[in-house]
Amino acid sequence: MENPQSIKRQLHEALELIAPLQQCSLLNYPNYPNLGDHLIWLGSLAYLHHELGTQISYTASSANFSASEMAACAGKAPILLLGGGSLGDLWYSHQKFRESIITRYRDRPIVILPQTMHFQDQSRLEKATKIFNDHPQLTIFVRDHISYDLAQSAFDCCQVLMAPDTAFYLTFLSDFPTALPQDKILYHCRTDVELSQQFSLDQLPLPVDISDWRPYEDGWLMGSHNSPLKQTLATLIREGWQRGLRRPREWRSLQQWNHSFRPDFLSAATHGSLRQTQSWSFIHSAIYQFRRYRLIITNRLHGHILATLLEIPHVFLPNSYHKNKAFYETWTADSPNCKFIADPNQIPLAVTALLNRKLTASN
Repeated sequence: MENPQSIKRQLHEALELIAPLQQCSLLNYPNYPNLGDHLIWLGSLAYLHHELGTQISYTASSANFSASEMAACAGKAPILLLGGGSLGDLWYSHQKFRESIITRYRDRPIVILPQTMHFQDQSRLEKATKIFNDHPQLTIFVRDHISYDLAQSAFDCCQVLMAPDTAFYLTFLSDFPTALPQDKILYHCRTDVELSQQFSLDQLPLPVDISDWRPYEDGWLMGSHNSPLKQTLATLIREGWQRGLRRPREWRSLQQWNHSFRPDFLSAATHGSLRQTQSWSFIHSAIYQFRRYRLIITNRLHGHILATLLEIPHVFLPNSYHKNKAFYETWTADSPNCKFIADPNQIPLAVTALLNRKLTASN
C-alpha cells in the first residue's frame, strides 16, 4: 500500500543519484499563483537541504534571471531546473527558458527535476531534442512511465531517470492544525487548457462547491521581481486586503503558520530568501482551503498530491492529456484515500466508497 512516506523514500532513492551536490543554482521560481508549483519549489528546497546538504547559492524566476548575478553568487556550480508539468509545449514559456539555459551553460552539469513530458508540435519536440542531446552533462528526471518512455526515446544522449514529484518530500504538512472540515465536498477544478472537457464545471452529477486554487479565485496580485516598487505595492495589497481583511479567519490561521510552523529548509537558499518565505506563506492557503472539506474532487495533479499528503479522501480526475492518469498509475494507484475516475458517471459511487471507508476507519 502506497502512502506519502513510502513515496518520499522513492523520491530520495531516485534523486540521490545526483549527489554529491555541495552547491547549485535553482532556477524557474514560480512567481505566479499556481500553488502546486510552490509545493514543488518547497519540496525541492527541503530535499536539497535535508538529504544532500546542498547550498543553494542562486535562485531566480525566468523573468528575473541574471547571468551575471548567477556567476557572482554561484560561479560554475551545477544548475537545477524546477520540476512540474512544463517539459513540452503546452506551457511553452517555461520550455523556452529551459532550452535557453541548457544552450548557454554547456560547461556544467544541469539537472531537470521531475517533470511530465508532453509535446503537441513535432517541430518543437525536434528542437528540444537537439538542444538537450547536445548538452554533455544533462540529467532529466520525469515523473511518470509515459514521460519516461517519451524522454528515453527523444533524449538518447542524456541521462533519463524517473522520480516522484518533489512535493512528496513535504510529508510533514499534515502536522499543521487547521479548522475541522465542513460537511461539504469541493470540486477543485482547473479551467485552463488542461481541463478535460468531459469534466467541465456543469458535468459533475452531484452538488459540490467549485473552486480552483484560492489565489486564482481571489485574483492575487503578484507584482514583478524586476520592479521593487510594483512588487512592494502588490505585496501590500495581496497580504493586507486579499489575504487579510477579506478573509480574517484564514489570516489568523496564517499568522499561526508563520510564527510557529516555519521549517529550517527555508534558509537553505542563500539567495532570494523572500521567495522562499513567499512560497511557504502561499502553501498555507492551499492547506486551509482543502482542510475545510470532508472530501475533494480534483483535476489538478497537485490537488491530488496535497490531498494525499494531508490524507484527505479524494476523487482524482483526468486532465487534457496523460499527466494525471500516468502519475496516478506510476506512484499512487494503491493509495487508500484516492480513487481515479475516468467516467463522470462513476463519481457518486467513488465519493460514497471513500466516505464509507473514512467512516469505518474512524469507528
